[in-house]
Amino acid sequence: MRLRRICRKSTVRINPFFIPKSKFDLRFRVPNHTTLTADFCVAGGGMAGVCTALAAARRGASVVLIQDRSVLGGNASSEVRMHVVGADCSGGKPGARESGILEELRLEDAFRNPHRSYSLWDLLLYEKVHLENGITLLLDTTVVGCKTETIDGVTRITSIQAHRESTEDHFAVDATWFADCTGDGRLGFEAGADFMRGREDRVAFDEARARETADGQTLGSSILFTARAYPDPQPFVAPSWVRTFKASDFVHRAIDGYEYGYWWSEWGGQLDTIRDNDKIRHELLRIALGIWNYIKNSGDHPDAANWALEWVGAIPGKRESRRFLGRYILTEGDILKGHVPSDQVAYGGWAIDLHEPSGVDVPDKPPYTPTHFKNLFGIPVGCYCSRNIGNLFMGGRNISASHVGFASTRVMGTCAAGGQAIGTAVAMLTEAGHTNHDALEASPPLIAALQQRLLRDDAFLPGLSNRDDKDLARTATVTGDTGNGADRVVDGVTRALKAQWGPWSEDAPHCFESTALPACLDLTLPGKSLIKTIELTFDSGFERPLALTPSDWFTARMTRGPQPELIKDYRITIDGEVVVNEVGNFLRKRVHRLDRSVEGKAIRIEFLATHGIPMARVFEVRIYG
Repeated sequence: MRLRRICRKSTVRINPFFIPKSKFDLRFRVPNHTTLTADFCVAGGGMAGVCTALAAARRGASVVLIQDRSVLGGNASSEVRMHVVGADCSGGKPGARESGILEELRLEDAFRNPHRSYSLWDLLLYEKVHLENGITLLLDTTVVGCKTETIDGVTRITSIQAHRESTEDHFAVDATWFADCTGDGRLGFEAGADFMRGREDRVAFDEARARETADGQTLGSSILFTARAYPDPQPFVAPSWVRTFKASDFVHRAIDGYEYGYWWSEWGGQLDTIRDNDKIRHELLRIALGIWNYIKNSGDHPDAANWALEWVGAIPGKRESRRFLGRYILTEGDILKGHVPSDQVAYGGWAIDLHEPSGVDVPDKPPYTPTHFKNLFGIPVGCYCSRNIGNLFMGGRNISASHVGFASTRVMGTCAAGGQAIGTAVAMLTEAGHTNHDALEASPPLIAALQQRLLRDDAFLPGLSNRDDKDLARTATVTGDTGNGADRVVDGVTRALKAQWGPWSEDAPHCFESTALPACLDLTLPGKSLIKTIELTFDSGFERPLALTPSDWFTARMTRGPQPELIKDYRITIDGEVVVNEVGNFLRKRVHRLDRSVEGKAIRIEFLATHGIPMARVFEVRIYG
């Protein structure tokens, strides 16, 4: 009755989108309902989700990509600003950098964004996804539920529900395949996928680096900030609610620069990193601002007088929550032994990087305990396939691994490589008419075909090389007018290998290198063939790290711009007819689909200029009819 009197006596008008059910009962209007149908629904738009969606769409699958933020990239986005690291250990394992889709993104960002704008990185990811035919992108949209069915003992997801609050839209996405790349595992949790949380004991997976006793704690989260120097002193007045720090709190935590701080400003692993995330965020803000207050006002860092905060993150960079149980669980032993399974679809090499869950609350302990190793390791397809949901893949930090194993696979470069693998797998399964990822493990030929497709798309798989019978270049006689190793462009390996990476490897360049420019490669086929596609893989400087980072120190080890080894200008002829004339290339992998099939026998590739070095370096040439 009170509501009725207020409405009658005031001039406030009832919102027309309120629909009264009775005199005293008001309800909100029903949101817009949209049903989308696709081959593949990817939940989560971090680096794993982006690479998953792009790989599937480029191979012909229709994809809906759902991201709960306004930008793509997850921890690599402008909202968190963590640089992408991976198997090359930030340059510690030169040559091991991830190739494929992630390398494409890194190279284009370095070329178009030499000044390191995170907004331009966000826009690059948006552009790649938005302009890719076959992808429907839903930003600011959260998965809130799903429907499953169980037939003949196999449970499958049939549809997911998602909500976009900003437009009052509710979506149902019906698909054949689903991938959970959300980090926290929201889709898999809604579907009832089996998962693990916390730290297992040593007996569980026979791991020396596991704890004596299992617990529910995880790696914590961090909030990062950036700062810049000014010509004059810049004061900092700390809010009353920040933490207080002293010099002894940083005995194990180096303050070695001011422009980008600090991955070790970690906290919250002793809590529930999903349910307690809001509490964790507030404490991380207290920590980040408290560290800056110490730097500016303690007197211990007088050289910071002219520095001022430029940006402080509002979203915790989360390291760990749920890990789904797959058909295989990757463990410490797989990593340290450099295990390369026959069904590998991705690889890793980052250290086993274990952190103190309570972070800065234990200043007497190092913030992390890394176990470094020289080898690379393969990741089997079973780590990406839910063990109890037949059409659910996992991508990102939530793949099937023990807590200790996850400490290596969780980094974004490795997550991106896995994303490309599962996106490619879904496209192949869709084309073959399969509806259950059991088909992958049941068919070694299908796994082999998936591996070959990944290699063709410039992914790297330890110990595997091009065995594509459709590649006409493998039948060609190859010569070069200057330099050595012309025949290496058809030996099937697309990077210089290091023997220390594993027993499958060797110290070998696998690269044609000319002595000067211009230079030519000539491929002569056994007979005339119809040629439709020519693919080239260049050197893009894998001996250096490459990432977008606010860190000046890390950036100094890179080339921000076109990589100097890359071939810039080149020309391709078939029996003397010019079919490709490329100017200004800045990518490693180039696929040239000719306007028409050209019959010929002699393919000449003329390398005219690079972006810096005085010779041509080429890892692979492929030719398809």
